[in-house]
Amino acid sequence: MEVKKLMGCFKARTVLLMFLLVAALPCMNIVSANQPAAKVPDADMYKPTPVPDRIILNWNDDPATTQAVTWRTDTSVLTPQAQIAVAEDATVFKDKAISVMASSSSEVQGNQPYTAQFHTVKFENLLPKTKYLYRVGDGANWSEWFEFATASDKAEPFAFLYLGDAQHDLLEHWSRVIRKAYSNHPEAKFILHAGDLVDRGDADEQWGEWFKAGGWLNGMVPSIMTPGNHEYEKIVPGAKKGLSQYWRPQFALPENGPAGLEETVYYTDHQGMRIISLNTNTKFVKLDAQVAWLEQVLANNPNQWTVMTFHHPIFANSPDRDNAEVREKLLPLIEKYNVDLVLQGHDHSYARGQISSLPAGTNDKSSKSGTVFVVSFAGTHMKELSDKNWKDNGAQVDHSIANTQLYQLIRVDGDVMKYESYTATGSLFDGFEIHKTPSREKQILPLLSSP
Repeated sequence: MEVKKLMGCFKARTVLLMFLLVAALPCMNIVSANQPAAKVPDADMYKPTPVPDRIILNWNDDPATTQAVTWRTDTSVLTPQAQIAVAEDATVFKDKAISVMASSSSEVQGNQPYTAQFHTVKFENLLPKTKYLYRVGDGANWSEWFEFATASDKAEPFAFLYLGDAQHDLLEHWSRVIRKAYSNHPEAKFILHAGDLVDRGDADEQWGEWFKAGGWLNGMVPSIMTPGNHEYEKIVPGAKKGLSQYWRPQFALPENGPAGLEETVYYTDHQGMRIISLNTNTKFVKLDAQVAWLEQVLANNPNQWTVMTFHHPIFANSPDRDNAEVREKLLPLIEKYNVDLVLQGHDHSYARGQISSLPAGTNDKSSKSGTVFVVSFAGTHMKELSDKNWKDNGAQVDHSIANTQLYQLIRVDGDVMKYESYTATGSLFDGFEIHKTPSREKQILPLLSSP
């Protein structure tokens, strides 16, 4: 009997609670399909704080004995610094860490209603081929500990990643490309970006998306980048035209180029390879000073391999584009010094080829040649693909594709360079090997047959 009474009481209370809930529904702020969620404003999402963010590794000196790291905070931080220690398996490394004070940029403001500062530390006197742990902060607010490894001071095998334009839909679509590239190829020692990292150079939220897409990877694998035309694009009304005010504060690149072009025109030597960045934004910078500098850098190159990167292609993929000045002023030196590989962006499609070296109709699977030219694209906003500009200027396209996001892995091992291009889902699309003799004669061997 008592059980029946209890059950009856329970049912009565349940009915009463349901009645009260239904009666209260009109007064409750319930989101329905007719009331979509509101987007968090960019000014709130990307506003800096005293806590470090946008942490990135670059080289501005010898990759075997130095490492530069840059990060962002708000302008309240007065004691920016980093700590570093040789990596160990236990946490006792923290007790051995040394502190290095940072240099800070002036206040930087783009299109958002806030200012930020960027801080840079250059770790020096490091041991080659050694793993280190570091963190950045202000003495109270710290990042997590990141790991990096210094390069060898000798010409040893290594691999690196190359990505064309990111530019649009960075967090939505480009993020999967850079993440897939590294997750599939964690052996990569650095990442090369061929310009147009963002669509508008002073759009802080776009830089925020670029850094967020790469995430912790930026703080563990050094980046090499060259500026594209969109690093010069402005959206703030009345803003002075020129290189993005973010470029130099947020990156720490070499300053060994011509005066006035620091951190956009430079070279880095890494384990037997010289990587050269040029600034081909001819609406804003002159090529003549770069040409004179480039001749010296190529003529006095002790490395076995030479790779060049710049944004505007020698041979354009787009039928309505022709970078004639770039080709006329750079191609003679590229051929004279037998540069191995030229990595470019800009045209929002993919093509890989070389100066025509075989008679028409030849079906040889290999070719003796000089330089391989690549135009690649990692972002969205695909464009029409054509080989007309290649053919009109004496070059041939060996492999090409449109409407596809791609990343590339380049391996160097002694006298062999192996190049592979992958789609965003990780499928191998294109590949070749360059075999080099002691006299620097080269033979190019395709890994895949042309479509």
